[in-house]
This record gives sequence, C-alpha cells and structure tokens, in this order.
Amino acid sequence: MTVGGSRTQLARVLGNLLDNAQRHARTGVRVTLRHDPGGPVVLEVADDGPGVPPADRERIFERFIRLDDARSRDEGGAGLGLAIVRDVVTRHRGRIEVGGVPEGGARFTVTLPAAGT
Repeated sequence: MTVGGSRTQLARVLGNLLDNAQRHARTGVRVTLRHDPGGPVVLEVADDGPGVPPADRERIFERFIRLDDARSRDEGGAGLGLAIVRDVVTRHRGRIEVGGVPEGGARFTVTLPAAGT
C-alpha cells in the first residue's frame, strides 16, 4: 500500500500522532494501517488515555490550542502538533478525524488517497 506525497511530511504526521498518543496513554498505543483495493489508505493511532471530549474534537486541530488536561500532563509544546498534522494531511488530499475508543482513549484516523488514485 502506497500513498503519494512528501515522505518527510507524512513521517511528521505519524511522528506527531505517535508522540501525542504516547504522552496521553495510560498503558498503551495501538497503530493500524489498512487499505481496501481501490480505496484509500487508512492510518489509525489510538491510545487508552483520557480521550478528547466531543466538544473539543474540532478545536484541537487549531493552532496553539491545548486542552486543560493536556497542559497538566505535557512538558513544553506549543499546541501546534495537531494543527500541523491537519495541514499536511489536507495538502495530501486527505482528512483526519478524532473519535473515542471503547477503553476511553482517543483514536485519530488519517485517510489518504492511495497512490495512483
């Protein structure tokens, strides 16, 4: 499964999502990658941390946004990581969404067109 685009920028997307999941996870992070023939490539990064409240799920992609819970757990950071992720994904003709997982954490889903589509 292949997607077209900048290897460096797409690696940054994965790195930012993994870093974010690791900081908020209680015990683990799960990464899945799937592709149905003729369909998009879907990357999911999920953690078992506190999750993202539904009211904040769009807001976290804005620049300089840090939720109160994130401020108390993170050391440093300017609140740019998820804004950068969304920008890169959008420039690669994709989309990113955040939802919950049964364990109570967050799941970030990146959907990108497969190469040649």
